[in-house]
Amino acid sequence: MASKIPIVTLLIVMLSCHAANAQLSPNFYASSCPNLQTIVRNAMSRAVNRETRIGASILRLFFHDCFVNGCDGSILLDDTATFTGEKNAVPNRNSARGFEVIDTIKTNVEAACSATVSCADILALAARDGVALLGGPTWQVPLGRRDARTASQSAANNQIPSPFANLATLTSSFAAKGLSTRDLTALSGGHTIGLARCTTFRGRIYNDTNIDANFAATRRANCPASGGDNNLAPLDIQTPTRFDNDYFRNLVARRGLLHSDQELFNGGSQDALVRTYNNNPATFSADFAAAMVRMGNISPLTGTQGEIRRNCRVVN
Repeated sequence: MASKIPIVTLLIVMLSCHAANAQLSPNFYASSCPNLQTIVRNAMSRAVNRETRIGASILRLFFHDCFVNGCDGSILLDDTATFTGEKNAVPNRNSARGFEVIDTIKTNVEAACSATVSCADILALAARDGVALLGGPTWQVPLGRRDARTASQSAANNQIPSPFANLATLTSSFAAKGLSTRDLTALSGGHTIGLARCTTFRGRIYNDTNIDANFAATRRANCPASGGDNNLAPLDIQTPTRFDNDYFRNLVARRGLLHSDQELFNGGSQDALVRTYNNNPATFSADFAAAMVRMGNISPLTGTQGEIRRNCRVVN
């Protein structure tokens, strides 16, 4: 009997994912806001031209949104005297960024189609476009999410995967959201772009042994054993502003920046897949795109749930 439990669990996960798929559609705004995708793409293009890092920042916002009560735009809500949002949760404080870009897109979208498109959907589209503009894959984004009226700082503190986590913890964090280890490894490849703060990788470069010595020395130069917490380093030392498969090349060479990165290639279950992605960029691109759609399907608010926020920072 016990052996059947995983199958039942798998069926529940598959059914819940199917339910999300059934409710979301790439054509959701085809008649109500036909120029939506062009508006988002143009704004993201301007933002990335101003600062290439913003593509990674928006991708991270989407990831941190989806892992906390689903992809519902809750990460965008500001703290107020009477409302505690997620922006000051430990994984987001002093590091979550790109909110102004989402504000700009929302303003542009509202001008074209007022009170129609959710902030959650804008974030999903902006994340896709940021990846594509930096040379990564593109994909059809299922749409129709609505915006949360609530947020959870405690869930953000507990459910967003940690840069210090081991493979078992990462695997269970993703499984709790209906995502597989293949999704975990593919989505971690998003670290082919962007920067990380010294405080997130200090332990790796000073304490870990599964690290290239020259790489550790290079990173220590800008990340002292104490102090300099906000000093930045590229997650991908080779092409930090281009979305490619060099992240996996780095892992094979023991040059993953975060402890959680190198856990994917450390004699464990994901070593073979890391090698596959290292050797086959097209396989990585396809798997990343598919995993982004699956992550975007985590517990969306649909129908009459939630609301369509007029301002992404505050509930209506």
